[in-house]
Amino acid sequence: MMKFILKYALVFAIVWTLVIFGLCSTPGKYVPSAHWLDLLSFDKLVHAGMFFILASLWFACFITNKRINPTVISLILVACIAYGGLLEIMQATMFSQRSGDWFDFIANSTGCLLALLLFKKKKWFSL
Repeated sequence: MMKFILKYALVFAIVWTLVIFGLCSTPGKYVPSAHWLDLLSFDKLVHAGMFFILASLWFACFITNKRINPTVISLILVACIAYGGLLEIMQATMFSQRSGDWFDFIANSTGCLLALLLFKKKKWFSL
């Protein structure tokens, strides 16, 4: 399974990046609503999970012989975190019936950092 993911990592990474954009740009009236206390933890877990997958797929694009350049890792991490921030800004300013949330940005960033930690712990690349 890992060989399959690595073989098509770039395709998966691009598609997942677009899926996140689509989900975040969906007008608010189409997003299910519930009492904020019920979804507070779940919403942040979803954000962290989406960006964990995003960063993991982009990391997987650049693995060659279990080695990856530390500069590439840094750029991927910064790009994924910046993407999460940009989406929150766009939700606050451009997307219909959406609002940006600092805690969503923190959850997005946490997901990216967790992906980095997992890749380092599993030694899928060496720095």
